[in-house]
Order: sequence, then structure tokens, then C-alpha cells
Amino acid sequence: MDDKVALVIGAGDGTGGAIAARFAREGFVACAVRRSGDKLAPLVREIEAAGGRARAFGCDARREEQMVALVEEIERDIGPIEAAVFNVGANVPASILEETARKYFKVWEMACFGGFLMGREVARRMVSRGRGTILYTGATASVRGSANFAAFSGAKHALRALAQSMARELGPGGIHVAHVVIDGAIDTEFIRSAFPETYALKEQAGILVPAHIAEHFWMLHMQPRDTWTFELDLRPWMERW
Repeated sequence: MDDKVALVIGAGDGTGGAIAARFAREGFVACAVRRSGDKLAPLVREIEAAGGRARAFGCDARREEQMVALVEEIERDIGPIEAAVFNVGANVPASILEETARKYFKVWEMACFGGFLMGREVARRMVSRGRGTILYTGATASVRGSANFAAFSGAKHALRALAQSMARELGPGGIHVAHVVIDGAIDTEFIRSAFPETYALKEQAGILVPAHIAEHFWMLHMQPRDTWTFELDLRPWMERW
């Protein structure tokens, strides 16, 4: 099979979808994944209308058997996964006084455990080929714990540590693992409707544009091995940090 695959776990309407579309522009088959695969129909149509190729998959990234089957199906029926992106969020703020064990564990499952499952499965294939890129989407919470974000910060810190460990282990074998810290509001329908004052900053380039984020994911995939980046921070010029 000559088709190269870009796997995007968490290919929603914002960053994940933009990353899938960016890789499709370069001739990759974009395998877009979210829990409800039927919600990906608009993204697939958009990519195909632009001349690219895309496939939609429904998969719960927290379920080992589903992730194993997903990677196996793609490698068998479509082509080798050359780039894999884990872009699952799970940002659900709550006071530590009110946080429940069930929700704390669920946030960890979504934001970290799913990243482990994806990384393990694609790495097993990439190792035998001696090449590949694994990219993890982080957040401000990856490097700083804020009040009311104990669950999210804990999960994102853990995802960052996972990426570091994988980068050190897999890098000598030709696999580039990188972690991207997205620090700021993103131009999405959620921000537009829920935080109109923040969304208004778009006119001043004060929020992140998904297509611009996607360019950096593509850049990371294309980096020559002598200048690999592990961690990349992306934030609007006016964001405090």
C-alpha cells in the first residue's frame, strides 16, 4: 500500500479537524476519529471537496480493545500510519472540594490514558519501519496547575510526562514524539457562543486560529531529524504567561 495515513484522535470542529485537513492537503489519507464517527461527515466532505482523502471512524479512545482494533484496521486496510495526533481535551473545571472520584478518573482516562493507548499501538508499527511522528496536544494545564483545574491539570501533566518518556525511548529509533502546548482560547463555536468577550479578541489576533495551529503540527512532522523539537508553545501575542 502506497497511501500514507495521518491518524487524528479527537478530530472535532476546531484544532483536530484543521490538523486532519492540513495533512490531507499533503496527500495523506486523513483518518479522523471521535467517539461518534457520524459527526465527522462535515469534515470528510470538506476535505474531499478540497481534493483530499479522508476516512471517519468512531472510537472511544479510553477503551483498549477499540483502540487496538482501530489501528489494526487502518494499517491493514488503508496504509501505514506515518503521523498520529492525540487531540482529546476533557477540560471540565471544578473545585477540589466538589470534585468527584468518578469525574476525576474520567478526565484522566480521556486526556491521558487514551494518549497512552494510541501512542503504544502506533509506536509498535512505527518501530518496525524506523520512522513516524507522534504528536500530543497539551494545554496551559500541562505545565501549570490552576485553581479549580485539579483533574485537568493532573491529566495533562501526566500526558506531557508520557510524551517525554516516549520521545526519549523512541527517538533513537527514528520516531519523533512531540508535545504542543496550546496556551489560549481557540477560534471555535464554543468560544464564540460561551465567551463572546474573548472571541472579540479575534480581530486583534488575540485567539488561536485552528488552521494556524495545524501548520505547526505539519511543521513538526516535517522537521529534519537533526533539529527535532520536543515541546512547542503556541499562544497569541497578548496572552499572559
